[in-house]
Amino acid sequence: MQTRTLIMVEIALMTALALILDRIEFSGPWVMGGSITLVMLPIFVMAFRRGVKVGVATGLLVGSLKLVLGSSIFHPVQALLDYPVAFAVVGLAGLFTLRNHKGELAIKWAIVGLFVASFLRLFVHIISGVIWFGAYTPEGWNVWIYSIVYNASYIIPATLITFGVIFLISKAQPSFFKKALPASKVDSPIAS
Repeated sequence: MQTRTLIMVEIALMTALALILDRIEFSGPWVMGGSITLVMLPIFVMAFRRGVKVGVATGLLVGSLKLVLGSSIFHPVQALLDYPVAFAVVGLAGLFTLRNHKGELAIKWAIVGLFVASFLRLFVHIISGVIWFGAYTPEGWNVWIYSIVYNASYIIPATLITFGVIFLISKAQPSFFKKALPASKVDSPIAS
């Protein structure tokens, strides 16, 4: 029971951190939405610390709150794709949470997970861009190419910056991503 409460507290804290990091953005030419932020960082942290279910739940919560707290809504399905779905897929990085015999995160696999999950987020935004923002495609551009270029122009830099931070955390504090023991084993005298 204590472990479940701890996980819920971690999800709440990381969701709040994601929303704060989302407010610290690098300005750019994205008039139809999008920005370079570290919003994905806390979702990746939860996916790598607690696994895919918790990572997806954190991403879903972050995306849902972003939707509620002020977003560009053009169609209900677009709103779902660009917010809850796009951030929930970031939590799928937890599928790549492999650990060594000491319970430490295999950073090479985590990096693969980070890039796969970021690509899935990019894919979701590209689909949304083609369907709902295709009317804004500049003359002479293919709608698919425009959506890919537009969305990749902020998601790729955000992914690279997030990767850098995750890599630094893993090197400076490798135990941060170590699989947490259930509270019953931590409290047990046998665990010592």
